[in-house]
Amino acid sequence: MPFETFAALLMLTFAGCWTPGPNNAMLAASGVNFGFLRTMPHINGVWLGFAVMAFLVAVFLGEAFQQSALLREGLRWGGAALLLWVAWQIATKGGLPSARGEPRPFTFLQAAAFQWVNAKAWVMAVAIAAQFVHPEAPWRTAALVALAFALAGVTSSVGWAAAGQGLRRFLSVPVRLKAFNITMGALIALGVVAMVLDGPVAAP
Repeated sequence: MPFETFAALLMLTFAGCWTPGPNNAMLAASGVNFGFLRTMPHINGVWLGFAVMAFLVAVFLGEAFQQSALLREGLRWGGAALLLWVAWQIATKGGLPSARGEPRPFTFLQAAAFQWVNAKAWVMAVAIAAQFVHPEAPWRTAALVALAFALAGVTSSVGWAAAGQGLRRFLSVPVRLKAFNITMGALIALGVVAMVLDGPVAAP
């Protein structure tokens, strides 16, 4: 892959990863409610989970996603339901409930697994793979796509969680923290509504 092509790939992945979305809203909320260090498993699950997903999509699964309307719709509605539940937990409790009923941050595996039911992540991974994976060198170019997503993902995940950490002192007042959590939950829910209103996920 020429340097200019890889630079274009980086620009696209950084733009996609840094723009507001469910992952970034959840990371910011986790940084506020649990601090940066306790959010680290969530951070690592997002960027590494999405990089692995992007690689596997580029090599194996992109064609299946493009050809199966049932798969695309299943991901769209399953992801919407999961996101609405997460939005409610953040708005009302600040995080996911633990076994004892107390709020807690995402685990590494939960954050990584979440990428696979995120219809927006699927569309982005397939669209990027379609543009940058070369049929004569699928494994090597898929690895470069995954590397680009990893670089963009680790910076955006750390940045959004750190931004949340930076707001902790201001949000130490309970009423402010409650308002912040409701706002983050509402933003995630609005994103779900927009996704549903957009209609079926189109094959890239």
